[in-house]
Amino acid sequence: MTPTEIAPEVYRLNINGMVNAYLLGNARGWVLVDTGVAGQFEYIRDAADQQFGVGAKPDAIILTHGHGDHAGSALGLATFWDVPVYAHRMELPFLTGKSNYPPVDPTTGGPFAFLLRFTPHMMYGSDFGETVRALPEDGSVPGLSEDWRFIETPGHTPGHVSLWRERDAVLVAGDAVATVYIETLSALLSRRSDVSPPAAPVTPDWYTARKSIEKLAALEPKLVTAGHGEPVLGASATAGMRRLADMLRVPQHGRYVTEPAEFDEQGVRYLPPVPKDPLPVVAGIALGAVAIGFGLWAVAKQKNKTI
Repeated sequence: MTPTEIAPEVYRLNINGMVNAYLLGNARGWVLVDTGVAGQFEYIRDAADQQFGVGAKPDAIILTHGHGDHAGSALGLATFWDVPVYAHRMELPFLTGKSNYPPVDPTTGGPFAFLLRFTPHMMYGSDFGETVRALPEDGSVPGLSEDWRFIETPGHTPGHVSLWRERDAVLVAGDAVATVYIETLSALLSRRSDVSPPAAPVTPDWYTARKSIEKLAALEPKLVTAGHGEPVLGASATAGMRRLADMLRVPQHGRYVTEPAEFDEQGVRYLPPVPKDPLPVVAGIALGAVAIGFGLWAVAKQKNKTI
């Protein structure tokens, strides 16, 4: 697939209809932002070849964060291209084998939370060894011009960053926000573009996530493009960010809603207690009802045979 240019020298590459990677720059110099899930090595390499010429390689790979749906193919690509991977220093414990991310919280409810019950590996850490480096402290983005800088946007993860180009107000948000709402079944099926909160089951610090959204909204972006969803442009982008900052709703219940996970430079330092999960009870009641119904049906059938 050929990447789609959504702003000058900003190319979006949608992977499996689920997650976005970005190629920023031109044939003289570019970086790859995020890499999708594991197994996307050839897909991303071929897309880069189509965009910048056969054999093109980036100056660096930049990770907005280290979750498996964003960093899954980073090590393979970095090894093939012989380029470094950069992430915020607070992400490094999860990219150097020191720590896993906080577990998924399926008790937030909704179809996406249910699906994540079956993919706990998305929260596992990785070990990129010496390939991964800390982003500079000054906010500059290795491999990009001074037009670009990264902005610390923790909450979804402790070292999450978003990329910002001020001259035309372009925001590559990562998962600090989404541009598709997936917390209800109707929204998941429609996939309507809208500036939306980060995914509830995998956001372990809602207070900090809110502060990050407010920080991004204050920039008044004219293009918001994220890790998940279609780009949102113009007045819709600016208004959407402002509305989300003003009206963000945290989940009604969940492990991290009233008490966040805590982190330090070694990774996870504290996890809130695991809440009661209503699904096993509900599933048990449903299965019991099915069993009773089947039993009554079998008895009735036997009586009919006797008559």
